[in-house]
Amino acid sequence: MRLLRQGLNQSEVARRLRVVRQSVARWAALDRHSGERALRQAGRAGRKPRLTERQKTALEQRLLAGPERLGYDTSLWSSERVAHLIEREFGVRYHPGHVWKLLVSLGWSCQRPVGRALERNERAIRHWKKVAWPDIKKKPKKSGERSSFSTRVD
Repeated sequence: MRLLRQGLNQSEVARRLRVVRQSVARWAALDRHSGERALRQAGRAGRKPRLTERQKTALEQRLLAGPERLGYDTSLWSSERVAHLIEREFGVRYHPGHVWKLLVSLGWSCQRPVGRALERNERAIRHWKKVAWPDIKKKPKKSGERSSFSTRVD
């Protein structure tokens, strides 16, 4: 409410606090009717987290252990697998589409594995790009030479 008392309008306060203007209007009305003390007693807004901080720490440890420990064949965590892990370990159901929010809050990001063959020979690939490819790719026609796609009739 200090920002409002400093003369800023509700829209500017909302921008600075990164909230919607309606929240600032609600806070201002509560402050007018019940005072600043009522604002402090309002508590946390929104739904409470389903997992405790301790459970989140345990979840991260299990994620680091890899999905193979859960019985999966590959080392790729998908949102479905993470949702399965959370339900199995903590008894809390998450929709796979919402798991990413939890993962982002833990500092995890979406990454896809690089699809490269284990037998890949980087040296042979570099050689092919420098030697074979220039011989294969089309070269520009000399000026004045007709294209095979010419529409001109002789």
